[in-house]
Order: sequence, then C-alpha cells, then structure tokens
Amino acid sequence: MPKLSAGVLLYRIADDGVEVLLAHPGGPFWARKDDGAWSIPKGEYTEPEDPWVAAQREFREEIGLDVPDGPRVEFAPVKQPGGKIVTAFAVHGDLDVTDTVSNTFELEWPRGSGRIREYPEIDRVAWLSVAQARSKLLKGQQPLLDRLVELVAGG
Repeated sequence: MPKLSAGVLLYRIADDGVEVLLAHPGGPFWARKDDGAWSIPKGEYTEPEDPWVAAQREFREEIGLDVPDGPRVEFAPVKQPGGKIVTAFAVHGDLDVTDTVSNTFELEWPRGSGRIREYPEIDRVAWLSVAQARSKLLKGQQPLLDRLVELVAGG
C-alpha cells in the first residue's frame, strides 16, 4: 500500500501573474539543495482520514499558520517517483509568511555519531512565480502547477 500525503497549493494573483507558496525542507539532507527540492506544504495521512482535514493540519504544522479562507479545488492525486500518492488542494488566498514557524523532528546527525539533533521540518517558505516554482518544486509535484495554470485560466 503506497503512502498517502495531502497538501495545500496556496496561490495568489499578483500584478505579474500567479504566485504559489512553496516550502523548503529542513534538516541536513536538504541544506544545500534548492532546485528540485521544494514542496507544497503537505504531510502523510492514513485512510479513513479526510485528505482535506489532513492537508489543513499539515499546513498548520509546517507553516505555523492556518490555511486562509478562499475557494479551493481538489486536484486528482499525483504519484511521486518514490511511490507516495499526493492529494493537493489548490486554495486561492494570500498569506503573510513573515512569521512562519515549522514543527521539528529529531535525527541522529552526523549519522552514526550518536548525537540527536532537532531540525525544523520546513526551514523556509516563499511566494514564487509559477516559472520560478517549476525549477524549485520536486519533480513529482510539478504536474500540480500545470493543473493550477489550467484552473486559473478557466480551463
């Protein structure tokens, strides 16, 4: 059974086009990675949990803020290269991300050292144009951008 994940693709309409809110994973594995490393705020859930409920919870945990009220559209799930199934909800809204605070996780680092360190699950978030997001977003989530562009264009 593949792992299930749900997340929010928050978007806003700026003067120069559509912008999306993306998150960069924290911890030592991702510290020096940028292009192809970012994600929508998301997290795992198990059935029978409602994916929308999970998406809101994970957004709150990773960003430290609630999903803004706004129209939402559930996209068909995408399968990431590792097999995880991601259900994403496009939500139109704006959010000041200046004071975001992520939950944390513990990891032995360096590996084999016996030292347990705490890292933020998300070390930064940013509003990015769709063009910027295409280079930053994980490959398995890039189809979500195409769906969002179609949605905004009215298709």
